[in-house]
Amino acid sequence: MKIRVGYEMIYDFPQPTPMIMVLGVHFTRASDVIVPDYLTTDPSVAIVPYRDGFGNWCSRIVAPGGRMRLAADGIVRDTGLPDVVVPTASQHAIEDLPADTIAYLLGSRYCETDLLSDVAWKLFEKEPPGWARVQAICDFVHNHIQFGYEYARATKTSWQVFNEGKGVCRDYAHLAITFCRCMNIPARYCTGYLGDIGMPPYAPGDFAGWFEAYIGGRWYAFDPRNNVRRIGRILIAQGRDAADVHITHTFGPNTLVSFKVWDR
Repeated sequence: MKIRVGYEMIYDFPQPTPMIMVLGVHFTRASDVIVPDYLTTDPSVAIVPYRDGFGNWCSRIVAPGGRMRLAADGIVRDTGLPDVVVPTASQHAIEDLPADTIAYLLGSRYCETDLLSDVAWKLFEKEPPGWARVQAICDFVHNHIQFGYEYARATKTSWQVFNEGKGVCRDYAHLAITFCRCMNIPARYCTGYLGDIGMPPYAPGDFAGWFEAYIGGRWYAFDPRNNVRRIGRILIAQGRDAADVHITHTFGPNTLVSFKVWDR
């Protein structure tokens, strides 16, 4: 199947302002790209690409003062199959983990393993290690948090999410990531496109947040916000938590006038 993906963001800047953007389809989906989702700007400015420490493709610009439009529109080939389920995927002993997964066992900006370790062990110690334990974590988080865009807060951490019991998709992911790490399962944050294919129609689009756990010798996607296997998940970026995968980061005052995302 083919999925059209893209976005339009319109900003007002009082002065020239540097920006960093992580907005393109992830390089692991490069072979699936039919029409590239190239970043375009209006007015036109120089775009400097680079790859960050997590392998994500990033773009740098200096937005001029005034109104600025960022946009992209691409088409990605997808299998049309739901997320993979492998109940036999086992949990690795820490000493057997690949070196590049170790960073995803540690606490990070939004994932306070030190504050939630005791809670995690009380909740999940008796769950079978591996896939079943990660799924038990997703089940708990899905049922523990009340979803609502009005609960979004840029500074909200997993500890606060656990105590408040309210949040958006990134909050579900952060809490599940933290619990996984507390249980010695590497987990990393993902952001990307996730439309409503195979689901009841959703509200107007937004970028989605989920996570991946390293079990059974590879990374598998888990989505505690929806807690069902979904179709058409298209990765943009991954990191320790949302702090590593800002869609846009501006170095100065600005107003976001309009924000649209499509994936259909």
